[in-house]
Amino acid sequence: MTSVAALLASIADAPPGPSTAAVFDLDGTIVQGYTVKTVYRDQLSHADITPGQFNRLALAALDMRFRQAPLDKLIGVAFEALAGRTEDELSELGERLFRQDIASRIYPQARQLVHAHRKAGHRIVMATSATPFQADPVATDMGFDTVLCTRPKVRAGTLTGDVDGDILWGPGKARAITDYAQQEGIHLSDSFAYSNGTEDVPMLKAVGHPRPLNPEPGLADIAHMRGWPIARLEPPRRGLTLTAALRTGAALTALSTSATLGAAIGLLNRNRQAGANVPTAAGCGLALALGGITLKVTGENNLWSHRPAVFMFNHQSSLDMLVVGDLLRRDCTGIAKKELARDPRFAPIGWVMDIVYVDRAHTQHAKEALQPAVSKLREGISIAIAPEGTRSPTSTLAPFKKGGFHIALQAGVPIVPIVIRNTGELMWRNSVWLHPGTVDVAVLEPVPTSGWNPDDLNDHVAYVRQRFLDTLADWPGEISHAP
Repeated sequence: MTSVAALLASIADAPPGPSTAAVFDLDGTIVQGYTVKTVYRDQLSHADITPGQFNRLALAALDMRFRQAPLDKLIGVAFEALAGRTEDELSELGERLFRQDIASRIYPQARQLVHAHRKAGHRIVMATSATPFQADPVATDMGFDTVLCTRPKVRAGTLTGDVDGDILWGPGKARAITDYAQQEGIHLSDSFAYSNGTEDVPMLKAVGHPRPLNPEPGLADIAHMRGWPIARLEPPRRGLTLTAALRTGAALTALSTSATLGAAIGLLNRNRQAGANVPTAAGCGLALALGGITLKVTGENNLWSHRPAVFMFNHQSSLDMLVVGDLLRRDCTGIAKKELARDPRFAPIGWVMDIVYVDRAHTQHAKEALQPAVSKLREGISIAIAPEGTRSPTSTLAPFKKGGFHIALQAGVPIVPIVIRNTGELMWRNSVWLHPGTVDVAVLEPVPTSGWNPDDLNDHVAYVRQRFLDTLADWPGEISHAP
């Protein structure tokens, strides 16, 4: 068995540049399980597949599994069921299923491997028998250069029910990779291929560095015989376990207790900010500790060197709130949409934390809508805000909105970027369960806003976002293997 660290070292030792490729299978290799199950589960729940179509698919799958029938039959039945659907409709379906389910099943260590190849300048290719509607959202999120997949035939934007070209399975996938390498000037002898299935032996044999990941028994036997290094990736932590339940319960209890204590202190002292400091100064840290979460922070001095400030953080998970609260500790608050002030589930927390409510409905009066946040800053209270506007389904950075930048500009305070990684691995965006682990945080140097011109705000937004991207790509203190 080979460690992921050894795989990463072999990537660093390979010839750099785009003449070296890294070819990844999708299902079972990048994503835990099979994306097609997500598709059919959704179709069944929305009655988008008839009983007859489902029965034909099930029989074709059984034939393939127990009678070694060719995949062509199963793919043919599956594509027939898509006849009449539009490309746009299926692309939207793929994006939705990626956000709701598939994104959470990407192996974190598969991301590490892709990231290492990207830093080495390698051409990153996905090769899969799946459709583009399953593959493209994953490839876009992870930054693949090319997707080689089984494509449906389309006329006037509508699927005909036929396959366009070859089915990328077994030898067909290997041929597609060989053809692509010849077209692009890729040296397959220097290249890598990753897969979990026996059907991909032809693909693995086509490259100089075959890498079976999470191999099924047949592939594991072949790998042992050929001396190919085998690695097993740690599964994504997204489900409920007894440990997660106990730790989450303890963390929530600590947080609610500190919020109640903070509310009492605020009322007794007639000072809401004094009460708000209790859950941030003590509650968040205690909740993290009980949840088994430790923080590894670089640039911690930047949290205190310039206050008040607008602290911007990338947002992957509800866990981010605990992390940011523990980092900032005191004299800070957040921003929420005005409607939440009337939400009985959120209003008590908003009162304790002295949340700033902003009316997002009146965008034509954006400057006036931001005034409550600007006033807080002028009173010496820092603001924490996620410039992406919402939780990203993965660790990939989403576009930044301008609201936080307008606030900092109007108040004349600096922006302090807080770059977070790993929270999405320990608590998925739609999950309520905490899993123990380490969260890495890099607090970057403050970005002054003095001298900013509102007309140049787009440039400033792009600059700050690029600092996030650069930090995520080349984490402080880690050895770079870039060519």
